[in-house]
Parts: sequence; structure tokens; C-alpha cells
Amino acid sequence: MTESEIRNEGMRIGGEVVFTDDVVPVHYPYTNEVVGTVPAGKAEHAARAFEIAANYKSTLSRYERSQILTRAGELIGEKRDWLAKWLTLELGICHQHAIYETKRAQDVFGFAAQMALVDDGEIFSCDLTHNGKERKIFTKREPVRAISAITPFNHPLNMVSHKIAPAVATNNCVVCKPTELTPLTAIALADILYEAGLPPEMFQIVTGWPQDIGEEMMLNDNIDIITFTGGVPVGKLIASKAGYKRLALELGGNDPLIVLNDLEDADLDKAATIAVAGATGNSGQRCTAVKRILVQESVADRFVPLVLEKAKALKFGDPMDPETQLGCVVHEQAAELFEKRVYMAEEEGAKILYHPGRQGALLPPIVVDHVRHDSELVMEETFGPIVPIVRVPDDDVEVMRISNSTQFGLSSGVCTNDLNRAIAYINGLDVGTCNIWEQPGYRIEMSPFGGIKDSGNAVKEGVQEAMKFFTNQKTYSLPWPGA
Repeated sequence: MTESEIRNEGMRIGGEVVFTDDVVPVHYPYTNEVVGTVPAGKAEHAARAFEIAANYKSTLSRYERSQILTRAGELIGEKRDWLAKWLTLELGICHQHAIYETKRAQDVFGFAAQMALVDDGEIFSCDLTHNGKERKIFTKREPVRAISAITPFNHPLNMVSHKIAPAVATNNCVVCKPTELTPLTAIALADILYEAGLPPEMFQIVTGWPQDIGEEMMLNDNIDIITFTGGVPVGKLIASKAGYKRLALELGGNDPLIVLNDLEDADLDKAATIAVAGATGNSGQRCTAVKRILVQESVADRFVPLVLEKAKALKFGDPMDPETQLGCVVHEQAAELFEKRVYMAEEEGAKILYHPGRQGALLPPIVVDHVRHDSELVMEETFGPIVPIVRVPDDDVEVMRISNSTQFGLSSGVCTNDLNRAIAYINGLDVGTCNIWEQPGYRIEMSPFGGIKDSGNAVKEGVQEAMKFFTNQKTYSLPWPGA
């Protein structure tokens, strides 16, 4: 890129664009060239933002909030191509996946706009028992002082949208620190919200290296809620430091797609399509991506060639090419790690069926069969477009045991036409979500989403649940039963 094309962005603090002498470079994973910079902010920048947020009391009506959220969604649509370009430049995902992300973000704002109009109070009559009184109890929801939002690299637009849209809908103020790897889209989203009419005090962006600004995002006295999406070690660090603050921790995943032995050839083909799409979408960089394909032995020999065929059909390469179906992972070091795990699995007896070669951060859809279920490749969260096939016994109890044997418990998918078996897996898998005949990550932006075990603290995201989480419920009563 030419020097004039590089985005040199500032933080967004209290309506001001704030720069620092030191900057954090943002790299395009496909070429490793610098495409932008953001300030290397310090603790004092975050502290100032939280003070502004805590002292600002929004008076936006439900109608006004809904209008702002609606307009923000419209602006995302109007700026779709530009947003998709920068999603690709800072993350390296292909253009097709970047376009999809903009549409998901629009859904988030659309749902939040709708929910802002819905009264969230409850009414309880008090004359229900022999101890009753002629009164009524009411509830209402109120915003908190300030929300700290710490967001990951893999969904620079949609993940930030999931933090800010429910917050705007509930009149809250958010200070967001996007990861230093992909901060440019979060800044673009802030500007979109300001253009839509949001007071800048309600959404501020601070940037910087974790060691310089991270603790302030956890410990500032004005923070009532921390919402974090990212890796397990940082999530547990936040939990150990945050003390009395309310936490939403959406951490890693190691999601299985389980293919059962009651399937005919056409069904196996459908399952293979789900498997490859689930493993390679967003370059495999989703906490809900298919990280393990558990296929029962008696159908494995028919299923594996179908997976191989679909993986080989994927066009990978230049992320900016509209025809490309698979771009890069976030940087070359990540690609090296995931490729290393593939070779480690091969040393343990796995068979690499397809690996056309890695080029820097460009990792192809590598198909590996006969992976041991306790291999590092499938026990850890391999955050790339690997397609690992684990052959499991024709014994559903044992399959569930294998599926549950990792430290994660986020999502899962099961391919079966037997309703009784489907229900057994829904009940037997230790996960936050179980989808039948769909990718583990399937959801709408409204529905509850979250994991257990090392995948999170069971607090659900999704617009509706986030709006509840971001508010304090107040109960009051009146002595007029007819009120």
C-alpha cells in the first residue's frame, strides 16, 4: 500500500480523536505489509474514558435508541464494501467471509433496535396468598455505570457489535479495547455509530498493547461489568483480578461435528458439506468452528472421501479476490503452529490426505484422517482451517465420552436422522449449544450463546441475553392494586 492509503487512526475518547507518539502497527496477513496504525495507548487513556463513561447519564428514549441502532445497521450496509475491504486487510479472511460478517453485524443492530422498543419490566400482584396485600410489585431495568468490553481478532466487526448494540439498547456506556491485531474495524464502527446519532460518551475506543492498558480495562473503579471474548488464559486472568465486577467470559472452543452411523450416502454428503464449511469458515478462526469431526467407524470409509472432495474444491489464495473461498489466518506464527500440530498428529498415526502447502499465513484446508482423539491437534483449540477426522466406535455412549473429554464446552453439531439419538446427544454433550444437522456455531444474533467449562462462565451472549446482563433490575411496589 502507498503511504497515503495506510490508515493512521486515533483513539475515540469523549468525542475527541486521540493520538500518541508511539503506535501499534496493523499488518495485512497475506503480505505482512503494514496497512494501518493505532495509538499505543496507556492506562491513563483508559482511565479517562471510563471516567467520562461513568459520569455520562444517557437520556435517550427507547425510540431514539432504536432509531440510532437502525441507522447504524443501515450505514453498515451502505459502507459494506469498504468495511469488507478493511476486514480482509487487517484479518486476512477472504472477501466472501468479510461480506458475510458485515451482514451478521447488521442483524445484531436490527435485533437490538427491535428489542430497545420492548418494555423489559414485570408486574406482580401481591394478593396471591393468605398473606397478600392490596399492592403491586413492579420491576424495571437500569443501566450500569460503565462497561469494559475487550474484543478478539477473529470477528473485528461482529464481536464488537455484540458488545455495543445491546449496550446502546439499554442506555449504557461502553469503553472498548479491541485487540491490537485488528483494531481498525472497531474504530470504523464507532464512527458509524456517531454518524447514526450516538453520543460519543456512550461508545469509546482505546487501543494499545495489553501490558500497557490491559489492567486498567479490568481494574478501573468505574467498571461495573467486564465483557470479554478471547482466549482461556486471559479470561481466567480477568476472573482472578476482577473481584466484585460482573463478568461475561466467552472463551475458546473445541467443537465437534458428530456423524452417526444411521446415515445413507446422500446424508453423508450433506454431513461432509457441513463439516468442511464449519471447519474453514472465517479461515477456521471461530470459537465455534468445527475443530473435530467424530465419525462412527461403520460409515467412515464412505464419509471421508466426500470430505476430501469438498475440501479440494475450495479455492484458497488471495483474500481480496472475490472468487477466493478461503483466505489467511491472522499471522504466519499461527499458521506455523497449526501446521505443526498436523505433523505431530501424523507422527501419532494420522494420515494427511490433503495438504497443498502453506505460504506464510495462507493455510490451506488440510484434511487429516485417523486422528487420535487425544491428539493435541484436536484436544487444543486449533484456530485454523484444519479438517481433522477422528474415527470413533459405533457406540453412542463412548462417542459422547470422547466428545466430552476436552476442557472445552462451547458448541457441537450432530448429524443423525434418529430423533431418539438426537435427543440423547442434546442431553449428553457437555456444551452450551447442540445443533442437529447444522454447524456447531449456527445461531441467530438474538439467540442465547455461550459455553461452560473452559469455554466460558455460562453467561449467555446474544442480543436479548446481553441486554439483561448489561442492566441492573430494580424492584419497587405501589399501594394501588389497580395501577
